[in-house]
Amino acid sequence: MPHPPKNQAFIPVNIAVLTVSDTRTEATDTSGKALVECLTGMGHCLVEKVISVDDIYQIRAIASRWIAEPAIDVILMTGGTGITWRDVTPEAVLPLLDKEITGFGEMFRSLSYQEVQTSALQSRAFAGMANGTFIFCIPGSTNACHTAWNYILKYQLDSRHGPCNFVELMPRLKKG
Repeated sequence: MPHPPKNQAFIPVNIAVLTVSDTRTEATDTSGKALVECLTGMGHCLVEKVISVDDIYQIRAIASRWIAEPAIDVILMTGGTGITWRDVTPEAVLPLLDKEITGFGEMFRSLSYQEVQTSALQSRAFAGMANGTFIFCIPGSTNACHTAWNYILKYQLDSRHGPCNFVELMPRLKKG
């Protein structure tokens, strides 16, 4: 992996975290907690963290509120990306996107294959942009959150990462 250029300053981004689960509480939400630890440990700002049940309209309402908030640059969602009847995160979020970032899901499944082999094909992880907000939807396991963060997001959410990164595309942070 290329190393970040040393001559640029780190730019913290504002991130909201949504855990989608019918069973998790603040006490048992290890996936959301892992994402919060990763993003704050890197120096980013946690704007809000919420747990929502697996309901298309509740997920969509939270995501829509955050998408409309100019101070939120990134939304990280964990959970609801599988293929059971309760997994509705893609159905809730995909209609809200202006653009999909198809490479995220492809790369995530490729990385997951190294850990869970063919079970990776059951993941519907995806990403996109809506109103200038980057949205990443990750499976609900803590391990999946660490995989997404450690191999993809920590680089693409680092303004020093080259040759390019998502931070330089964020409307709130764009220069000029």
